[in-house]
Amino acid sequence: MSAPANITLAVTGASGSIYAAEILRTLAADTRVTKINFVASDSALRVFAEELELSGRNDLAEKLLGAPCPKLQHHAETDIGANIASGSYPTDAMIVLPCSMGTLAAIANGLASNLIQRAADVCLKENHPLILCIRETPFNRIHLRNMQLASDAGATIFPAIPTLYNHPQSTQEMARQFVHRVLAHIGLPQPDAYQWQPD
Repeated sequence: MSAPANITLAVTGASGSIYAAEILRTLAADTRVTKINFVASDSALRVFAEELELSGRNDLAEKLLGAPCPKLQHHAETDIGANIASGSYPTDAMIVLPCSMGTLAAIANGLASNLIQRAADVCLKENHPLILCIRETPFNRIHLRNMQLASDAGATIFPAIPTLYNHPQSTQEMARQFVHRVLAHIGLPQPDAYQWQPD
């Protein structure tokens, strides 16, 4: 199986902008990835402003990367006619990082009322990998029920929980290793990913 080359990355309004920034940088640097379709919700923009002191919709990804990226395509959350809203578009995988409980609920129940939800719905119906990196604690019964529904429909529930056994020295390192695990899950292992080596 070849590595996925066309990735949809959605960012929603949950805490965890550092994860979104790290996965965007990693995808941009990965030569196996030829296309990144990037969608940030309105709520995600607010979280970016609060957590990373970054603002702006059209150039948010460039600010995160520090330079323009030719393989990056921005989409507005309201653009329901974008390429990734169609099952005929060759998306290899979609990652929602972080994934809010509201986005999870919409995906789990097939609402598809904005581009992020519709693109996720397309991945499920076309049997493409859909990774939902949920970010909330504690979970209530509705959250748990929606995770079960999304999982039953074919999504992978991948909570934004960092590893500690690798002794990370910074929050950025924690985010990077989490992102490496997400990407390995869809067939994009990273060369500097930590691997557990028992004594």
